[in-house]
Amino acid sequence: MTRAELIDHLFNQLLDRKSPLTMHDVDAGVRDILDVMAESLARGMRAEIRGFGTFTVSVRAARQGRNPRSGEAVAVPEKRVTHFKPGKDLRAGVDQQASS
Repeated sequence: MTRAELIDHLFNQLLDRKSPLTMHDVDAGVRDILDVMAESLARGMRAEIRGFGTFTVSVRAARQGRNPRSGEAVAVPEKRVTHFKPGKDLRAGVDQQASS
């Protein structure tokens, strides 16, 4: 699901509930949530949504790699990567869908 599809889906659900929110309001809300999460991760903090999962930042240490063509040693610098750990409810829901 893309961000645009998420916004459209949320807007349609809100229409069904007779919400006064516009498509622009929903778009701004989703973008704000994602921006806050991205900023939090950029600062090295974690972002947790209960029942859905936790996003954390891990550091991969610098290491010596190899060029697969030449076999020459290559220095691979330290790198920060985002890691997602699904929550209990998400894991159970995905597992239930897979077994159906």
